[in-house]
Amino acid sequence: MAPVEIQSHAIESLRYIRDTMERATLVTAVPGRGGILMGITAIVAAWIASRQPGSAEWLGVWVLEGLIALTIGITAMYLKSRSGGMPLWSAAARKFGLAFAPPLVVGALLTLVLSGVGLTSVLPGLWLSLYGVAVIGAGAFSVRIVPAMGLAFLIAGAVALFAPASWRDVSLAAGFGGLHVVFGLIIARRFGG
Repeated sequence: MAPVEIQSHAIESLRYIRDTMERATLVTAVPGRGGILMGITAIVAAWIASRQPGSAEWLGVWVLEGLIALTIGITAMYLKSRSGGMPLWSAAARKFGLAFAPPLVVGALLTLVLSGVGLTSVLPGLWLSLYGVAVIGAGAFSVRIVPAMGLAFLIAGAVALFAPASWRDVSLAAGFGGLHVVFGLIIARRFGG
């Protein structure tokens, strides 16, 4: 019976070590190239949105862009984690997602409310700020450049909140476009993918 106890204890010890290492691992599946692509689609969306005749059409362009960017981000994270042999849904990745999602949900709810009362001019600052909060919070479970990126989005959002309404697409192009491209390049260079 002694060999069974040793084997059982060894298996349990290995499971504990693996779980501890997984919880301590930083999320490095933040996609550099995916961020660049998200930035490019945001710049294109800003150009298209700036040519829309009304707020409803403008909002439609940006909602579609948000869905495209989300799809790109998730796909790029999946591909980067798979190529690195890391599980996409590790404990650290789950924490990353749980920190990232709530500000985006709040942004969606506030978008419904504010657009319903005709206050679309505040949406660029709100979106950039809440995205910054999401990235800062989730970045606590990632490499240092990720919370720095979140801070840059938060600052861009604060600037956009006080910018003239006519700058809304420029603010979004600079924020979601420019910041994603710049930080995507840095992440791709330093951390791959």
